[in-house]
Amino acid sequence: MRSFVKAVAAAVAGLGFVFTSALALAQDESPAPAAAAPPPTSAPASTPPPATAGQYPFPKSVVRPAPSRRATAPAAKTAATAAPAAKGPVGPALAPQAPTPVPTATGARLPAGAPMPQAELEAFVDGVVGEAMARDHIAGVTVSVVQHGQVLLKKGYGFASLSPARPVDPDRTLFRLGSISKTFTWIALMKDVEAGRIRLEAPLNQFLPEQLWVRDQGFRTPVRVANLLDHSAGFEDRALGHLFENRVSRERPLVTYLRQERPRRVHEPGLISSYSNYGAALAGEAVSYVNQRPFERLAEDEIFVPLRLARTTFRERREAQKNLPAPMPASLAADVSDGYRWSDEGFQARPYELIGHIAPAGAASSTAGDMARYMAMLLNGGTLDSAVIYNARTAQLLRTPLRRTPPGINGWAHGFMVYDLPGGRRGYGHPGATLSFMSNMVVIPDLGLGVFISANTDTGAPLAMRLPERIVQEFYAPPQPFPRPGDPALAQDRGRFQGYYIPSRRAYGGLELFVSLLRSGATVRVTPEGRLTVADAEGVRTWAPEGDPANGRFAAAVGSGRLAFGVRPGEPANFTTTSNAALFERTDMWRKPSTLLALAAAAAAAALATLGGVLVRDRREFRETSIQSRISQVQNAQAALWLTAIGLFAIWASKTGDVAKVMYGWPGPFLVLASACALVATALTLATLVALPAVWRGGRRVDSWSPLRKLAFSVTVLVYAAFAVTLFSWGALSPWSG
Repeated sequence: MRSFVKAVAAAVAGLGFVFTSALALAQDESPAPAAAAPPPTSAPASTPPPATAGQYPFPKSVVRPAPSRRATAPAAKTAATAAPAAKGPVGPALAPQAPTPVPTATGARLPAGAPMPQAELEAFVDGVVGEAMARDHIAGVTVSVVQHGQVLLKKGYGFASLSPARPVDPDRTLFRLGSISKTFTWIALMKDVEAGRIRLEAPLNQFLPEQLWVRDQGFRTPVRVANLLDHSAGFEDRALGHLFENRVSRERPLVTYLRQERPRRVHEPGLISSYSNYGAALAGEAVSYVNQRPFERLAEDEIFVPLRLARTTFRERREAQKNLPAPMPASLAADVSDGYRWSDEGFQARPYELIGHIAPAGAASSTAGDMARYMAMLLNGGTLDSAVIYNARTAQLLRTPLRRTPPGINGWAHGFMVYDLPGGRRGYGHPGATLSFMSNMVVIPDLGLGVFISANTDTGAPLAMRLPERIVQEFYAPPQPFPRPGDPALAQDRGRFQGYYIPSRRAYGGLELFVSLLRSGATVRVTPEGRLTVADAEGVRTWAPEGDPANGRFAAAVGSGRLAFGVRPGEPANFTTTSNAALFERTDMWRKPSTLLALAAAAAAAALATLGGVLVRDRREFRETSIQSRISQVQNAQAALWLTAIGLFAIWASKTGDVAKVMYGWPGPFLVLASACALVATALTLATLVALPAVWRGGRRVDSWSPLRKLAFSVTVLVYAAFAVTLFSWGALSPWSG
């Protein structure tokens, strides 16, 4: 019996696989801030998710910063970096820029106006990247750093392909950008705002074909264009089975995808920010519809060609299809990096990820060289060389948050994420993740600095999320004493914050709700030292109060992340993290995975006891009335069904180690059958509940169940009922919803 309970526990735990931002376009895309600790569109400590083509970055436990590497730090050599790092030409001016005068932070190595020495920067990045590639098993990385119109670093590490071996070339190798793609979409949208073709405060439906109009669904306020830019349209977030594809035959045009995968509206528009790949794709379709050009062509005409980003594209590596946009040119397709998953068996190449059906949200590919030019344009207010992409007013809007947020919390600068960085700096940009590629882009205007990084392995998120912060910390911020101290006042008032919280960025029904609830929640605790801990599926992160704990604001004990609680009279009701990709709302015990686990174990025990009783009862215990006889048969059937359902859930869970297989094969026969068995078992449970009074009335003692058996029967019925109600509220009794 004990081993069976352990198996049930393992099954329920396994059901919550990580929605990487892949599920963010994970679950990319729950987005993790550059300023946060290592992530994973998406978890509470520093983000996502993060399943992007974006991401679900999840924070890790408190980690001490790696030792600083000065100019002498060599790049670490690993199997993945055995080939010499490919290095592009460094130093050409991209656009003249005058450094913004900013006071030097006390103790910082450099004042804001001083550029980083190239040799020291390269040595530092070599050390950070080399160490991460060895520790996290990353096949290939590409990096570019620009400052004041100069390319300070442009370099490839490791391999774009392992078989045959093909080193990463920063000027030739294309990496998938994930949700960084959205920054091109937001620029295209803001160009139409600039030209007067789209108005931010107008209802979105004015700029969409009728078949894509956002329906009321019980809400009186229409979704406005601005709601897409700060992810406040109020859509639920669904990803499994459609966000990424691995077969061209399953690809659809953007309009078809948006019509067929329409999410439900779950919040009033403008109420909260909850990251939405669907919303970003709607923005891309609005731009396409207004300009009467396919989105891929529009991005080329309006951004890529003028900026001479010859190796940046939303087109994908696939064969041509008459109902789809033209594929990637052969000259680019040959240089696309493979994507990898690391497992105990080593690097496993994954199939090419098709994201074209939701292209504006995450389908772009680019090189480090092209991204250097793109960041130079962003830092230079929309111009580069002779190209003018947008005007000065738009440039200001792309650095102006749409939402008023607590200090350190992203306010969504017209689509761009806002980062608080070490030394009091502020950055703008976007992270991105697909199933295999983990990327990040951050520009810091007051330093004239831009950092881009992409890794081609699913383990690369911590490196990608932390590198911009690490560079700023190394050169422009004073040393920080870590960990930050706690506050005894918080320990005395622990009840105000402790509890279990679930994110607003999730599915709100069906089997995807069931899976997301298993994985996406966060448990908040207060330590005796007066710090806050947030534990989720990816680990534990520690936070220290900023000022009076009653104000609900916390800073990461290590790093630059922030946490802010929304406090209502008497107690906090929710919190948000640095990325502001979701609102985490306090919930009751029935939404805790531990509760579901306990009920699953109890149901399994009751089922085993029921079936075991058939074998061990003596002859006298088989005396029963006719109704008890029929109910006994029903009880045996439902016991078998509950055991079958739990077993099928366990089998499905055992096959979820690779999130790509879950995404492409969703929901899969095992999960559907498990849900169907649980649904039938629930129906039988209702029948036994109705029959319970008749069972207790029974007949004469000589031809009826004993009181002990009646009691045992009643207990099993109540256990099954509690388990069934919980499964229903979690969406697990809907096999058709996959």
